[in-house]
Amino acid sequence: MNRDATPRRYLMCAPTHFRVTYSINPWMDPSKPVDLPLAQTQWEDLRDRYRSLGHTVELLTPRPDLPDMVFAANGATVIDGRVLGALFAYRERYEEAEAHREWFRENGFAEIREPDHVNEGEGDFAVTASYLLAGRGFRSSPLSHDEAQEFFGLPVIGLDLVDPRYYHLDTALCVLDAAADEIMYYPDAFSPGSRAVLRRLFPDALLALEADAAAFGLNSVSDGRHVLLPQAATGLLDPLRDRGFEPVPMDLGELLKGGGSVKCCTQELRG
Repeated sequence: MNRDATPRRYLMCAPTHFRVTYSINPWMDPSKPVDLPLAQTQWEDLRDRYRSLGHTVELLTPRPDLPDMVFAANGATVIDGRVLGALFAYRERYEEAEAHREWFRENGFAEIREPDHVNEGEGDFAVTASYLLAGRGFRSSPLSHDEAQEFFGLPVIGLDLVDPRYYHLDTALCVLDAAADEIMYYPDAFSPGSRAVLRRLFPDALLALEADAAAFGLNSVSDGRHVLLPQAATGLLDPLRDRGFEPVPMDLGELLKGGGSVKCCTQELRG
């Protein structure tokens, strides 16, 4: 199958102040120090790889009191130029939402909604041509799903996450080709009912094995051809190639100490 990459526009935030001094997910251990220069180098490699593939990377200014701001995917969801802001579940990240809204206001986005219900942006929202897939169970409120549907006018499919290691949807599911409604996901991260929904809506999805999910292999970004994914998720390489994709392994090991990888660092600015 011939795959075409579509130029994308991404929002990222440098890990200038990244550190792990608290724990709000199972991956975070304050006793394990972060090598900040290495984290910066790994993040720059990801940014530069996007640009080398023809994508635009916009930059959000990091703030010293917000160490998780590098995980820019969580700050908002953008579809057709309309911005649904985030409302974070944990106070440690609460101020990130306003930093994102300020960036959107300063960069010409006219429709920006400050949410009423907890959602953590593209951490729990994944966009395909037909659906807005929406995670719940650990962070985002189920009430945010109706709010997103009303704002974007897309059918929202609620998916229950049941394994705390996969606390956001983007740790358990990746959109490979939005136009074709093509995804990959780790079934055991979801409740039985949600697995049944995914099987019905996406019967040809690529199913990840436990080892690749645990390596954060679903926390990946696809432009429709290239799939940037954590380099440790080696079991996904051949299945992606078999489907016509070009996997691009990336090393973001230092950022995984905060519970994030490729997708967590990347917010897509659609439209």
